[in-house]
Amino acid sequence: MSKQAYYKHVDNVFSRLAHERFLLEYVHSIRELDPGLGGEKLWIIYKEYFGADHSLGCDAFLAVLKQYGLMLRKHKKGCRTTDSNHGLPVYPNLVEHLLLTRADQVWVSDITYILTDQGFCYLSIVRDAYTHEVVGWFVAPTLESIYTLEALKMACERLEEINANLIHHSDRGTQYASLLYTSHLKGLKIQISMTESGDPKDNAIAERINGILKTEF
Repeated sequence: MSKQAYYKHVDNVFSRLAHERFLLEYVHSIRELDPGLGGEKLWIIYKEYFGADHSLGCDAFLAVLKQYGLMLRKHKKGCRTTDSNHGLPVYPNLVEHLLLTRADQVWVSDITYILTDQGFCYLSIVRDAYTHEVVGWFVAPTLESIYTLEALKMACERLEEINANLIHHSDRGTQYASLLYTSHLKGLKIQISMTESGDPKDNAIAERINGILKTEF
């Protein structure tokens, strides 16, 4: 190895270590303000603040976080909110291969638990699959369908007229398969779509916000 190559290698190592130290100090300063901020969001803030000339790529950034144990820990599973073992009518998956082109084309719904000092409460969410906006929500003390329906009613307030081109997609839980819930959808001529398996990926957009609530907030 030539003398020039040796010193260039040493300079690169020190440059990388200095960059990592700077990155770590920056991440710690952000986490003091928002302890639950995920790695990809940190990278976006880092890149936008310092510019392309001084930032790492996303994979390299996340590798540094993993190396120093700064990735968020995933929470253990809590209580179960979906019961698909029932005799209620279910509906086919209408959105599996659908191309999203506009808002109010597909709404996705899900229920997640929130642990409080007084015990569990349950958050029902209706989300627009195209804009990812939460268009309806309701927090309830139990998993009864009447509370899930309240989230749907909030979402429906944004509709100026009956929308026969709107699809409501959910899992096959009793709340969404109940006569109370499906009758309300049919009354508004909203098409009903349900997952055909227990795989959360079949309702990924709704599940994603649940993960954000649990991990980041």
